[in-house]
Amino acid sequence: MTCRRIACVLAAAALAAASWCAPLRAADGRTLSCPPSRRPVDFSDSAGRISEEMLAAFRAMVAADPRTAPVTNAVTRNSVKDLTVDLRMVTAHDGAFSHPIKTGSVTDQRASGRCWLFAGFNILRPRILKQYNLADFEFSQNYSFFWDKLEKANLFLEGILRTLDRRLDDRHIAWLLKTPFPDGGQWNMVVDLVARYGLVPRDVMPDTKHSSGTAELNGIVSLLLRKNAARLRALNAEGKSLEELRGAKVAMLADIYRILCYHFGEPPAAFSWRYKSKDDKLSEMKTYTPKSFYREFVGVDLGEYLLFYSCPAHAFGRLYRIEFDRDVSDAKDMTFVNVPMETLKGMVLKQILAEEPVWFGSDVGQEHFRDSGILRPGIHAIGALLGIDLGMTKAERVLYRASNPTHAMVLMGVDLAGDKPVKWRVENSWGAQRGDKGYLMMYDDWFDEYLYAALVHAKHVPEDIKALFDGEPVVLPPWDPMYDGLR
Repeated sequence: MTCRRIACVLAAAALAAASWCAPLRAADGRTLSCPPSRRPVDFSDSAGRISEEMLAAFRAMVAADPRTAPVTNAVTRNSVKDLTVDLRMVTAHDGAFSHPIKTGSVTDQRASGRCWLFAGFNILRPRILKQYNLADFEFSQNYSFFWDKLEKANLFLEGILRTLDRRLDDRHIAWLLKTPFPDGGQWNMVVDLVARYGLVPRDVMPDTKHSSGTAELNGIVSLLLRKNAARLRALNAEGKSLEELRGAKVAMLADIYRILCYHFGEPPAAFSWRYKSKDDKLSEMKTYTPKSFYREFVGVDLGEYLLFYSCPAHAFGRLYRIEFDRDVSDAKDMTFVNVPMETLKGMVLKQILAEEPVWFGSDVGQEHFRDSGILRPGIHAIGALLGIDLGMTKAERVLYRASNPTHAMVLMGVDLAGDKPVKWRVENSWGAQRGDKGYLMMYDDWFDEYLYAALVHAKHVPEDIKALFDGEPVVLPPWDPMYDGLR
């Protein structure tokens, strides 16, 4: 087949697709509804098949392309991301920051989905390090994660009880059953866990093999919860009362509590603890409960932090609530105000310049050169190598499930040129071996494209924006991308 023939085949296919998809427009530019077709539209399997003529055109196209051999030789033996790193961006990168925030050693969530919890605790650490003159300090993520897991099991079972009148193929039930025991979470879950269970130092309840690597435990408990769901629905079909069903639920939770103790250890009701300052002064040994420890060593009202999103897939200037976005069954769902990016960035910058860390959620897997920790659009020129255009708007990426907030981290500094951010210093929770000794460097244009959520203290929020939290929220379903990506 000649190149001209190939071009004709492909052009005809493109024209047919364009004719089918393009909206009709009036002379004044108005979009018109499609008139009835003059002929029946053929949606049969044979009409949409890949034809022999198409395949012949594709083969000829590849054969005629002089890049086919060198690109094939390179890609079949190497990672596409390794092949497409933009060396100019890497060598031009400057790792210094004009306004860094001091903190302790980099933390490591290991093979678990606890980023939201690590990030939540990491915004509290600088205050404690400074106030008590400590070289380093960590809260026990294992302690809080134990309670998060127990609460999520209860939330799942409550979800099953509240949907007993629905068919098993109902979308809410399908969503519950898909991931009954997730690791992921949001800032509101940090707030609710701390309020109910307090905090303890890491050395009081250190990580175990299973809190650091949750896959095996999650598989076991997820299977048990699905079995429990079937049991609760069967009991309901037998005519058991809600009180009887909740009695059965308590027995189910007792099993899960015991399993969590086996895997994480049992959380302390009280503990004795002391600390050594940087100048080697040893504090008095004291006995605390987790709540008294929180009150004495943190004493911050976490409710004064407000969660903002900048997601162009939803209208700006509105309060939203995501259904079922919580871990404690009787707590409130996660709520946020959606604002334009320039508004969000202005509040975040104000907080950073006040030397206060910022918890945030982003799509960390996008345009991320992991060897050096650089987050920058264009750092991987994949489209240029493969001859494709991967460009989408931020709204399109969200709506078509190409991007959502998958990971929570902490902003720990900014590099300014005048009063404009060039890049942001990011404290991650993947250990000191990743990125730049555990830190990532987020360029400001990456911030615009892939950062979705940020936590701002109320004192840094303009009054008119703060007032939006008093409105009636728009309720989003639990499968909205702004939640589903973190499960």
